[in-house]
Amino acid sequence: MNSPTSTDPNDYEILIRRRGDTDYASYCPQLAHMIKGTEHVEVEEAMKAYILQHISTLATSGSAS
Repeated sequence: MNSPTSTDPNDYEILIRRRGDTDYASYCPQLAHMIKGTEHVEVEEAMKAYILQHISTLATSGSAS
């Protein structure tokens, strides 16, 4: 699977799942990455940071389109 090369954070989806009161997970299908945590905001913000880190890596490696 090729890694996405978009530098627009809006091109990356964040899906959040909740099971029980303190079991949350966020998933980004474009990056095939999951983050688990105990709060909705925690996993959402962590995934946003992960996406921005991915975009930053694209910009520094010169492979952004």
